[in-house]
Formats: sequence, structure tokens, C-alpha cells
Amino acid sequence: MSQYILLNRLQVQGANAVAGFTWGFPAVTHFLGYTHNLSRKLSNHADFAGIVLKGCAVIAHQHRVHTYGFNQFVQSKNPAYQPNEQAKNKVGSPPVIEEGKMDLTVSLLIEYEGEIATRKEALTQWLTKTCQRQRLAGGTILNIADIDVFTFDDEEDKTRLRRLIRKLLPGFVLLDRAHYLQQHFHALQQQNENTELFDAWLDFIALKQKARPVYHLIDRYLTKQAEAEPENYQPLLEQWQTHLEIPYSPDTIPDVLKTHFAQMPEHKANKKLLIQWQEYCNPTDKTDAIWQYVDKPESGFLVPLMVGYKAISRVYKNQEVANTRDDETDVCFVEAVHSIGQWQGIHRIKTPQDLAQAIWRYHYEENWYLCRQDHESPENAVQEIQIQASDDDWS
Repeated sequence: MSQYILLNRLQVQGANAVAGFTWGFPAVTHFLGYTHNLSRKLSNHADFAGIVLKGCAVIAHQHRVHTYGFNQFVQSKNPAYQPNEQAKNKVGSPPVIEEGKMDLTVSLLIEYEGEIATRKEALTQWLTKTCQRQRLAGGTILNIADIDVFTFDDEEDKTRLRRLIRKLLPGFVLLDRAHYLQQHFHALQQQNENTELFDAWLDFIALKQKARPVYHLIDRYLTKQAEAEPENYQPLLEQWQTHLEIPYSPDTIPDVLKTHFAQMPEHKANKKLLIQWQEYCNPTDKTDAIWQYVDKPESGFLVPLMVGYKAISRVYKNQEVANTRDDETDVCFVEAVHSIGQWQGIHRIKTPQDLAQAIWRYHYEENWYLCRQDHESPENAVQEIQIQASDDDWS
């Protein structure tokens, strides 16, 4: 049996839009941290004993990053002194501080354990007040459309699932695609053993272009010949079209095409065509070219994600580190961990099992603190891309 609490359409203002090396949406740790803090408050409430909040699914409905121009963050003028001190402190001008902020509307589908039963109305009222008092990703929650509870007794309970999906439309659910990164990294290593995991990660997030020598005469020739003599030239045209679907490299040119053009008589009518073919096979710095976008290793709306932290130091006693958040908790310096995620339309959720696989949960092991889906095996858990973004105290 699966049990969920739906916080439907939280309108958040001024949330953090920067997470590690990524920007445009808060990190997954923000949403699980919000759920964890809510669970701690719930456990301290005597009226809701036995109810424990676990992981959560993130469904985005709307977002607006505070940027202008070519994706530059909006700058705010924040004075370095209090307003009532301006008269006696007129030295210097107010600094301009660039902040990565955004407004967004998200729904959180929180997995829980326990029995609500007759406490549903009281729990809903308590959540309505408490959820808006907490900050989500550093932003202020302005409104919650509604709060509901859903229980799925079996994997074929599609009637309740349809009711849940209708409440979340239109929306996009965030899915973990760390296995895409792992598979692509292994494929690159087979081609070049010196490939690093960072290279595989960039293939997913970077907009890459690759030059292809101009080929309009070649394309026109093969098309016309295939129309005139389909039996002889249609296979050549298909080989050529297949070649155009992959990034350009002289090594990927089919041998059958090389043989065909090598046997073509060199007379005046074919002169320009053969010159273009030679330049296509052996381009130089002066060869005219067109730039084509390189497809990502996998299809879908793939995005970079910050999914947790990795320890880069031992655990220190609180007294050993200055300027900690409190005077009791031990601290450890960490770096951000990045991976790959995918935004998928919520209508693609067809079964309660699909819904369960969209739930983000904490995953712990030595030196790793991650947010994951599906509880993958420990040996796969550390396959996320590890990039040092900034030192932070992990407590």
C-alpha cells in the first residue's frame, strides 16, 4: 500500500535559482529538506503520533527566473547600512548584489507512513498553516491551492491515480536519470580509457555544435539519381541519409559512397561535384562548412541536477571550527554532487508503480549524502558526477 499527502500548487516567491554549478531550478535537497523539517514538526505534535513523512515527488507547474537580457540575473541595490543610519554614514554608495532568485509554482507529493483515518481534517488544517510558515528553497510560500491525501491499495488502483493526475495537470515531474550518465560514461571509456566522468556529464548539459563540410551538390546528385534509377542509386541515397544523421567524421563516411565517387569519370559536368566530395572527405581550414547541433546521448528534457553532497574532510568537533551554525553540532566540509534529471509530463504516470518511482528519498553511505529514486544499489549510488562547487558545513 502506498500513501501520499499532496501539497498542491505551492506558490513560492524568491526561491534560490542557483544550486552548485546549475541554475534555473532549486536543488532536490531543498525539497527533501523541506519535507524532513515538516516531518520533524509533525513528530512533535501529539495529535498526529505515528505519522512519519518520508520522500517526496517534485512536480513543477510554473517558474520564472529573475533574469534579463541574455540570462543575466537581476541585480538588487542593498545598502550596507540600516536606513536610519544613512544620515551619519554617507561614505560610499550602496553595493549592487547579484542574486539568483526565482518565482515558481510546484506541487509536492509526500510519501508517508502511519494511519490518518479520522485525523485527515485536523492534519490538513495543521499542514495549511505550518507549510506556509516554512521557507522552501529559501523562498516564501505565498499560497497553497489545497492539501489532499491519497492511498493506493494495489498496483491496479487507477481510478484514484487518475484523480490525482487531474489535480496536477498541467505539470512536469522531476525524474532521476543517473543511470543515463553511468551508461554514457562506460560507453565513452570503451572509446577512450582516459575519458573522465565530467566529460560524460557535459555531453548531457552543454549545447554542442560540430562542423560538417557543405554537401548540397552531393545531396542533390544522389537524390536526382535515385529518382531516375532507383534500383541502382536508392541504396546509395539511404546510406548517405543515414550518414547525415550522425555527427560528422571522415571515418563515418560509408565505403560504398567512397567507391562510387572514386569511380566517377572526371569530366566537366562532374568537376564541381567531385571537388565538393574531395573537400567533404578531406576538409581543411578553408573548407566551407555548416554548423549542426550535436544531439544529447539520450532523448527527453534532460537537465543537470544537484542531488546532494560528498564529504571532503573528516568530521570535526564543533569547537574545532569557527563560525558554525550552532554551538553543538559537529561539522564536516563537503562539496556539491551533480547528476542528470529529466522533466517528464505528469500524464506519463500510468500506474501507482510509476508514481512510486518518482519519489525522491535520502540515501546515505560513507562520505555520501544523496537524494535518489528507486533505492539503487550502493555500488551505483556513487556514480553521480562529483564537482567541487563550494565548501559548506555539513551538519
